[in-house]
Amino acid sequence: MDVMAGREIRNQTSMQEFILLGFPGTWYFQMSFAGVFSVMYFLTIMGNVSIIAVVRIHRRLRTPMYFFLCNLSFLEIWLTTTCVPKAISVMVGTSQTISSSACLLQLFVLLSLGATECFLLAVMAYDRYLAICHPLRYSSLMNGTFSAQLAFLSWLCGFLAISVLAVLITRLSFCGPNVINHFLCDIDSWIALSCMDTRLVELATFIDSFIVVMISCVITLVSYIYIISTILRIPSAQGRQKAFSTCSAHLTVVTIWYGTGIFLYVKPSAQNSLDLNKTINVFNTIVTPLLNPFIYTLRNKEVKEALGKTVRRVLSGFQTPGI
Repeated sequence: MDVMAGREIRNQTSMQEFILLGFPGTWYFQMSFAGVFSVMYFLTIMGNVSIIAVVRIHRRLRTPMYFFLCNLSFLEIWLTTTCVPKAISVMVGTSQTISSSACLLQLFVLLSLGATECFLLAVMAYDRYLAICHPLRYSSLMNGTFSAQLAFLSWLCGFLAISVLAVLITRLSFCGPNVINHFLCDIDSWIALSCMDTRLVELATFIDSFIVVMISCVITLVSYIYIISTILRIPSAQGRQKAFSTCSAHLTVVTIWYGTGIFLYVKPSAQNSLDLNKTINVFNTIVTPLLNPFIYTLRNKEVKEALGKTVRRVLSGFQTPGI
């Protein structure tokens, strides 16, 4: 009898699937939101793919700065693809369920890509530090091999940083409701639904997030302290403006990313702000990947010129002689 009871409990705790609620509202509201998400997803993919394509086409953009930018664009494509298509299917009502394994995979990928973006932004800040503070030695300090190693290290550390936390999350048991009040699988929802003591997972989430954010923030902050001090010593206003323009786009992206990321993950408790987390997640996983290519395009003269040349080249290819 005890064995049978134990098996029944294990069957109850091994939740096979979850139900994603998405956003509350009428059918019209859901369809409107799904349409907005679809447009934003399309623009995000097109914008980030365009940046990668432009950098690949134009030789003068094949520098470490734009190599890191391509890595960031590639990351943003996967970040938004991991959650937006499923979120749209939830809102239109075609697929509101997600298997526990798929939910865990989505959670792991989102957290890992988020950590990787932190490290990538720190590497990009270090790259700008070398370019502005050591311009004569920049090409030797930040060569192709070193930039590739830094990019690989960012991806590796991003995924390794979440691996321990992922192991702890897999040990959570669920014996109650399987409804997630979100459009994606996030760690706060898993903690809220678990019938186990989640203090260890919450503590690990806080420590893991704090370490990732602290390391990347320190590198970024120190780099920009040196960058700003160097820019202020440039005698001409035109020189200062030119130097600052090379890092202003990155500084904007850093501010947006860390502003939302710190609120989401670096906090002692994870169970008291699920509705607000949902709103912040929209900004972090959908709006930010959409804004990044436009920020880098509009605030970067070289990218704008290269993109304009590419567009003119494509348009001229559609012109038929004699018409």
